[in-house]
Amino acid sequence: MFSRRNRRPTSPELASARECLDQGDVPGALRELRQAPSAPLGEVAGVVGRAAGAAGFDDLQKAATALAAHPGRVRPLYDYGYACVERGVPYLAIPALREALRLEPGSAGMLRELVSAYEGEGRHRDAVDALLAREDGLADWPDRYLLVFNAVLAGDLELARRQHARLPAPADDIWLGARDRQNRVLERAATAGPVSPLDHSDLRGWQYVMGGTVLGTLSPFGFDAGMAGRYAWFQDSYDQCLQGLLRLKSVLAAAGVRPRSVSLLPDRGSRILGLAAAEVLELPAEPFEAGREDTVVIAYDLDDTARADRGPEVIGQLFHRAPGQVLHEHASCWTDPPAVAADSVTLLHQSAVAPWGAGLRQGADGAVERGEPDERPEAAIAAEIVAADPTPDAGDGETPADPAESLTDFVSAVRGTWLQGDRARLRSSGPVASSRFL
Repeated sequence: MFSRRNRRPTSPELASARECLDQGDVPGALRELRQAPSAPLGEVAGVVGRAAGAAGFDDLQKAATALAAHPGRVRPLYDYGYACVERGVPYLAIPALREALRLEPGSAGMLRELVSAYEGEGRHRDAVDALLAREDGLADWPDRYLLVFNAVLAGDLELARRQHARLPAPADDIWLGARDRQNRVLERAATAGPVSPLDHSDLRGWQYVMGGTVLGTLSPFGFDAGMAGRYAWFQDSYDQCLQGLLRLKSVLAAAGVRPRSVSLLPDRGSRILGLAAAEVLELPAEPFEAGREDTVVIAYDLDDTARADRGPEVIGQLFHRAPGQVLHEHASCWTDPPAVAADSVTLLHQSAVAPWGAGLRQGADGAVERGEPDERPEAAIAAEIVAADPTPDAGDGETPADPAESLTDFVSAVRGTWLQGDRARLRSSGPVASSRFL
């Protein structure tokens, strides 16, 4: 197939994307475009314009149409890249913004938007390289701050510390929160470094450095086959819930934290797990109240909490930590992180089904089918968690050992920097990459 505009061969991915749009499959078209990063920008923009029109994204459709007509002009390149970032498809923005910056290399706005697109894709090393290439012209805030930020997320602590030392106090108060968070990140790295390798396979270490989250367990499956301690699809069990609560108990002891209560969040899953936690921790359970001190707030999945009645309000209240308050999340999504970063997390998943949810099971005919959710009272399910077997799954035998002692040794070393500051959302998976499904 040839383009009528320039008679150059159209990539198979672009042809497939057009076919998807002919069939009304916009997500399929976008998946095909992800596989064509070097396709001609004008042609890609034409396909993106069709997809945006079908999705009702008028801003992106307008920008894509302008770029398709003038693929060599800076303004259409920038406007298209900006619209792609805003609409959640930063991988489409990167080639356009890179070209715009090549044509106008001194533009700070172009550089910052390209860095934003790289961040959206988790390509932090590329963001670092783009900033370093223009290091002499960087403004301290935000450019050098972004260099430190992305250096950390790329796993380059030496560079991050060196550039952080060059950052003066921000003149504009708008950057004070960002400065304080960055200070805490590097302080956590300093305490974790002596007891954790902080290499590209150290999931627990980096979760702590990036967001102050203590990760209780590593997935025992596929560690060296792309998962690095995270789960992709996960069907949870009462056994795993109890194991997570017992590890939380060990974490609290190792950190010297002595809560006086368990706080129950408004969604059903969190109430179930919270009632079980109260038994395991031997503490009274009370409905969550903002500002309550010396309490463990138990969430099964913070995304479920956000969808519950009063959920957005509660999530907003959890952003700022009350004294002595610990937020524990059992199952946390790493590909679409919750709005607040928990202080303690049992496991990281891409997709999970709670033990009381409509999970998969083998039917009478041997076929896999979806079961019915467990509608029993919350207290009855909590009792089943408390009575479960917390023995860790043996897994595939290829995952490094992760005894409870490794976790408590880590917490003992970092306890001085734990539970500090706000719970800003952790948007990146950081230096430890894992396979994911689309």
